[in-house]
Amino acid sequence: MAIVAGVDFGTLSVRVTLLDSERGRLGTSSANYPLHRRREDPDFATQSHHDQMQALAAATRQVLAETGVAGANVVGLALDTTGSSVIPVDAQLQPLDEYMLWCDHRAHKEAQLITEMAHAQNLEAIAWCGGVYSYEWGFAKLLYWLRNNPGKRAYFATALEHCDMVAATLIGITDPAEVPRSICAMGHKWMWNPRWGGLPSQAFLSSLDPLFDGIREKLQGKYATSDAIAGTLSKHWAEQMGLRAGIPIPVGAFDAHWDAIGAGCKEGDVVNVVGTSTCIIAMASHTNLIPGVCGVVPGSVHPAFTGIEAGLSATGDIFEAIARRAGTDVRTLSQGLEEYAPAQTGLLRLSWDNGDRTVLVNSELGGMTLGWNLLHSAQDELFAAIEGTAFHTRIILERMAEHGVAVERVINAGGIPQNNSVLNQVYANVLGKPVLVPDGIPTSLGSGIVAMVASGIYPSIEAAQEALCLPFKTYRPQPEAVARYDELFTHYRNLYFAFGEKKATPASFGEVLPTLRRIATEARTSSAT
Repeated sequence: MAIVAGVDFGTLSVRVTLLDSERGRLGTSSANYPLHRRREDPDFATQSHHDQMQALAAATRQVLAETGVAGANVVGLALDTTGSSVIPVDAQLQPLDEYMLWCDHRAHKEAQLITEMAHAQNLEAIAWCGGVYSYEWGFAKLLYWLRNNPGKRAYFATALEHCDMVAATLIGITDPAEVPRSICAMGHKWMWNPRWGGLPSQAFLSSLDPLFDGIREKLQGKYATSDAIAGTLSKHWAEQMGLRAGIPIPVGAFDAHWDAIGAGCKEGDVVNVVGTSTCIIAMASHTNLIPGVCGVVPGSVHPAFTGIEAGLSATGDIFEAIARRAGTDVRTLSQGLEEYAPAQTGLLRLSWDNGDRTVLVNSELGGMTLGWNLLHSAQDELFAAIEGTAFHTRIILERMAEHGVAVERVINAGGIPQNNSVLNQVYANVLGKPVLVPDGIPTSLGSGIVAMVASGIYPSIEAAQEALCLPFKTYRPQPEAVARYDELFTHYRNLYFAFGEKKATPASFGEVLPTLRRIATEARTSSAT
């Protein structure tokens, strides 16, 4: 019997879970920290490293107290975080600013420049991140920060991803050159890949802006997958957290990637980590380019496989926005959705409210809803939004399958599927596949599994998954609903590419609204009988 701590940093809070090698989850505690937004700049989203670390210490002490576990009995700790969340630091690894969070979208111009220059110079890396560099990713955010903080440039030593900064802090590293860097983070968001010797060349980076002169050297470090030990817990942070100094901390990763591990992901599985946005995670023994998919990186999810990441830029955020506009909350607005028949609203919604992450990788898009009449309600729109995110997910899974990624099982993980059976059933019907949902809360279970392996308690991730992962609740596709959604999906797919691609082939949509009306009538009639 051995106990480890699994840490998961989310957008608004940190969760610490204690896992026993035989009994599984002992308990979870969380602590909040503020997200800094600006009304005058909706793209602004930052967070304080100090606030996060204080929350981590508080949550750890709380879970120890609640479970009655002595801190000295915790033998390992692993952490995952949001990303790409970027923090600039000085030569002593002290923050020069707050994290530019994953949901900070100020770097539009920088991302567009990187994309254009990468294609102009035939940079191989751009093809491996979907053909478009995102404003959510590291180089775009760092260039934005350098351009807009001239008074701090002289102190800038390097920039770190969230997971690497937290690990370095806990270990007590103060030399940027000694920081272990996560291949998961750097591969998916910074164009790192062993195929071209790591990061893009300095010549390419300098061509973007002279502010990037020498940046490749500043971003060097000990790049590693999560089977490597980043270091051990320092005396200072051990005292702050109530733990024993010297316990191992493996190299970190992104939250969605380890959520997939915690949900039981194996080769052939696709995990939809559904939260404020959706991260779609898979892993494969081979490495193929997938056009429009955010990242294909060896070792990023599981050290022995190629990790594949795609996703939706907004999911839960859309549901929250619909409820907020209606003057209520999602829980209240969702009451009664279980009575809705598939496609009964006559609405077809494209989930581009925060742009398109995959497969169009286009931040300039906006949400669309077709089929409105004078009697439609906010609840109708919420149901259509759930259907729309499922259709968008099907677009992505079909693209992945077309390029050799097996989609044998679909697992819905993240916070929303745990509390939304309607969403899970809609996804099963739209995807035409059983949808598996962990029967319990898998958040931070993935980090606990990695901590178990790092501490030598289990010999492999698979062995730890077998012992610790939760059983599944299964939502099976309903044949009548599948047929209805298959017909709707044909129109959704045509609309998706015709409106989403700037150089799309002209298309005719005269059948869309009549089809929506007919299918809605059929759905209501079938439901009534």
